[in-house]
Amino acid sequence: MEELSLDSQIEAILFWKGEPQSIKKLAANLGKKEEEILASLEILKEKIKDRGVELIYKDDEVMLGTASKLTHIIERLTKEELVRDLGKAGLETISIIAYKGPISRAEIDYIRGVQSNFILRNLQIRGLVEKITNEKDHRSFLYRPTFELLSFLGVSKIEDLPEYEKVKVEFSQNIETTEIIDTKIPTETESDTETIEEEISEETADDILETNSTDNL
Repeated sequence: MEELSLDSQIEAILFWKGEPQSIKKLAANLGKKEEEILASLEILKEKIKDRGVELIYKDDEVMLGTASKLTHIIERLTKEELVRDLGKAGLETISIIAYKGPISRAEIDYIRGVQSNFILRNLQIRGLVEKITNEKDHRSFLYRPTFELLSFLGVSKIEDLPEYEKVKVEFSQNIETTEIIDTKIPTETESDTETIEEEISEETADDILETNSTDNL
């Protein structure tokens, strides 16, 4: 039997795994160099550009996700349930992590003006954000978007979010480490997640959920 092309082999692995795969792991599994994997991913990207899936990149990992041009279908099927379950606090916390992540809980608390323990745990359980070790301080953790969140938002990489660079810069300008350390943040309870008035603009959360691929990607 004739061996399929390397890009087809990669596609098969990504489809079968159904989860992020590192470039290094793909190279090891297929007995190829990482440069060959990256080149074949570009070929695969071109081949599937008119299909219902696309490659989603994050750091040194890649996975197959829903094509951004079909975002309106995915939103129609999932937005109502997601918004109802998460509420305003959840959407705004997602916005902070999407634009500023990886970000510490202290920074999230500072931006929101309330402790985010409950909502962060909720988002992790739903697979929308993940906790990673802070390389600068192994005693603490950082939060970042998951592939599932990128797929839901209909973007192939985090930089494709509306006004990504502008919002990221604004976050960086507004956060001062000394203020985060010295500020006492009130505790958020489960009931607070629906009623608390956070500092981050509600419009940012709405932009993420309502953006379609034609206008913003």
